[in-house]
Amino acid sequence: VQGPLWTSGGERGLYKTTDGGETWNLVLEPEDEWTGVTSLLIDPRTPDRLYAATWSRQRTVAAYVGTGSGSGIHKSDDGGETWTELKTGLPAGNMGKIGMAISPMNPDVVYATIEIDNREGGFYRSANQGASWTKLSDEVGGGTGPHYYQEIFADQHQFDRVYIASNYSKASDDGGKTWTPINNTRKHVDDHAMAFHPTDPDFILIGSDGGIYMSHDRMGNWRYIANLPLTQFYKIAADDTEPFYLVYGGTQDNSTQGGPSRTNRTEGIKNKDWFLTLGGDGHQPAVEPGNPDIMYSQWQQGNLTRVDRKTKQGVYIKPQPLPGDPAERFNWDAPINVSTHDAKRIYFASQRVWRSDDRGDSWTPISGDLTKNENRMHMPMMGRTWSVEAGWDIYAMSEYHTIANFAESPVDENILWVGTDDGIIQVTTNGGESWKKIELDDIRGIPATAYVNDIRADLYDPNTVYVALDNHKYGDFKPYLIKTTNLGKKWTSLADSIPDKHLVWRFVQDHVNKDLMFIGTEFGLFFTVDGGEKWVELDGGIPTISTRDVVIQRRENDLVAGTFGRGIYILDDYAPLRELTEASLESAALLFAPSRPVKWFQLDRNHTRTDGDDRYNAENPAHGATLTYYLKDSLLTSKAKRKKAEKDMIKDEKYPKYPSWEAIEAENQEAKPAVYLEIHDDSGEFVNRIVGETSKGLHRITWDMTHASVRAVTSEKESGWRSRGMTAMPGQYTATLFKREGSEVTQLAAPVAFELESIYQGALAGVAKDQIVDFGKKVMAAQKRSSANSVLLEEVEDAMKTIRKAIDRTPGDIAALEAQFAVIQTEINAINLALSGLESRNRKGAKPANIMSRLGYAMSAMRSSYGPTQQHLEQLDFAMEGLNMVSQRVDVLHQTRLPALKKAIVDLGGPWTVGAPLNSQQAM
Repeated sequence: VQGPLWTSGGERGLYKTTDGGETWNLVLEPEDEWTGVTSLLIDPRTPDRLYAATWSRQRTVAAYVGTGSGSGIHKSDDGGETWTELKTGLPAGNMGKIGMAISPMNPDVVYATIEIDNREGGFYRSANQGASWTKLSDEVGGGTGPHYYQEIFADQHQFDRVYIASNYSKASDDGGKTWTPINNTRKHVDDHAMAFHPTDPDFILIGSDGGIYMSHDRMGNWRYIANLPLTQFYKIAADDTEPFYLVYGGTQDNSTQGGPSRTNRTEGIKNKDWFLTLGGDGHQPAVEPGNPDIMYSQWQQGNLTRVDRKTKQGVYIKPQPLPGDPAERFNWDAPINVSTHDAKRIYFASQRVWRSDDRGDSWTPISGDLTKNENRMHMPMMGRTWSVEAGWDIYAMSEYHTIANFAESPVDENILWVGTDDGIIQVTTNGGESWKKIELDDIRGIPATAYVNDIRADLYDPNTVYVALDNHKYGDFKPYLIKTTNLGKKWTSLADSIPDKHLVWRFVQDHVNKDLMFIGTEFGLFFTVDGGEKWVELDGGIPTISTRDVVIQRRENDLVAGTFGRGIYILDDYAPLRELTEASLESAALLFAPSRPVKWFQLDRNHTRTDGDDRYNAENPAHGATLTYYLKDSLLTSKAKRKKAEKDMIKDEKYPKYPSWEAIEAENQEAKPAVYLEIHDDSGEFVNRIVGETSKGLHRITWDMTHASVRAVTSEKESGWRSRGMTAMPGQYTATLFKREGSEVTQLAAPVAFELESIYQGALAGVAKDQIVDFGKKVMAAQKRSSANSVLLEEVEDAMKTIRKAIDRTPGDIAALEAQFAVIQTEINAINLALSGLESRNRKGAKPANIMSRLGYAMSAMRSSYGPTQQHLEQLDFAMEGLNMVSQRVDVLHQTRLPALKKAIVDLGGPWTVGAPLNSQQAM
């Protein structure tokens, strides 16, 4: 960026910086608190020429008026020092939201789409830098209104071609006189952003509620960009599907979606794993506990559907008023609750609470209107009330005076709670026969205008409830989270340690530890282990994003968080957090086993990575048993300890002296400390050892359910199949945490037990577990022997290359050396033939079975939980018979014949080679 930078502070005005953001100057200040700077244009030829649009409006939780006296277009020719309001040709009276664009082909031409009272307005064009304007059409964007749209874009390849972004965007080729809808075939509507190629006039990118779309033929055809994880989720739910539960989420204008929490593929969860349950804007979904084939979806304003996952069909079950009843006012995101006391019972809410005992086939209202039931059109906006002609924009917005959230006590089915969007909490202790109203302005420190974002009944105490409140539409971004333990008679705040502006969206309580709680806030996720006294951010890789919903999948002890813009995140098995207390954190180390049986299955490693880069895949959790451990202090080398001590000395102005050379040398030679888990099976036999992190704090480490590899080690760096041994079988295992400092090994924590449980049952019974284990041990022994043979034989072959050179340099009669060399080479060829067959037949059709092919076939049995067949057993026996023979021959070569030839070369005065004896003659 060259020159100054600009930022709009909304209701705080337009600011300018010329020093990269160190200091900012207010250069255009709105005339009142309801007016903001919403658009800024910079003339590409003259950077000091600026156009700014101001907009008078107020949106509260109740209503929206988008026109006012402060709206207008302003121009500056001196970099924002002074401004002139442009009026000639522009509409008189109250204007509203204004979208602007400068022609990139002739910057004298400026376009504007302007809303006025009565939701009217038009498209305006100036050919003289805004000095005068001409209205060309009545086009203002349309769609769901300027609270959502008003952007215009000017084409940089065709003069006077302009676009209006809307739910159905339009284009004009004559500067705005006439408009044509753009092609939306196979493209989502509701456009907000457009971008053009600097040299290709046929290329365009459009960003909509459905994502990003690309066209290479001037919008004739569209390519959807599918690899951006940017879904906006309102609310989410997690069901009980086996083996991997499903997560559902209601999305902004992208339906209600469902997808697996993980898959059995190595590459994770793909777009194709997700499915839709209902269209429209998706909102709060719900699932039936214990019956994952029944779930509930809804689109905005209470359009509820029960979905049968077996038939893939939905039944529309929105509660309907009886004759004479007033209109039902459902929230944009109406609350649905499946009872914890009876899975067939569901609650739904409009301005009153509805109950169904047959999954929505029939409904009974169990309350009257529980809201303030005022006239939203009579509420003051921008300091006054407004009549018919004002810029009202309530279409495609939530109803007002609705129940925003609902809770049923899991302890007492007769205790029900509601929270409204107009500042009321209501509670009944008799199943809805009577309700007690609690006004928010009666609670100390809580604004009367607050919206009840969430209300959750305590899982353990029937008299306790938690309420998250939101007042941001009135400019108040303070977090509000309150609690009562006596059915609303007295309230206390749990928000004291929540950071400023982290307004609270959602609250959830752990089902095992009553003091472990989680909240989703505007900027992330937090947890507490002391009932809300102290909240700690739970990042772990989750972005700084509005976290609108948090749910717990109880079977897995998983925390599932739905964000508004970055998709869904899962914290797998958060159970270790239950054990964290001030006292436990004083321990030198803690080790936590998986809190539920580990899902045992073989990863699908088939060729599924061939679908291009325009697909998105989310990572699965690590495959295996994930354990959690805590270190109070980091394990440090002597050098690290010295540097830490010296740093502390410098702080105290007690400066260190240079250590002795011997001490420095000892530091340089010291091995790094290590932390590792040691896995044993139920008989106590060693299975594997996994290295972990040595720094202080909480760490997670995953055993991939394999035995330690027994293949010959030829390098300190091994990866892939060489580093993995045989798959461990389902059953009971233990893990123990150790540390190694120098050569001293110390156990850090007591062993913990866990189980590997198979999640798939074969159509055929297969082989007994003990037979599979026994066969696996034999395969591992064969792997160990075959890899050792291969390494030794490779060493012999490499040595023969150097020996060839050594013989060529040996003086005198070398006939005997040549004869020995030939015998050894013949033996090498014979061994290779037995191991791998004729090399000359490689890649030239089938060849007879050999030791390695038979062993490979036997090893294939370990890729399946079925176990070895009779043929696998036979082939392993044949391979072992051959290996026994080959091992003796390789050993003779390596231990006897090769050293003898090397010695003979030296004895004749030839060069020394690796492995030859260092005799006295050689030393001289």
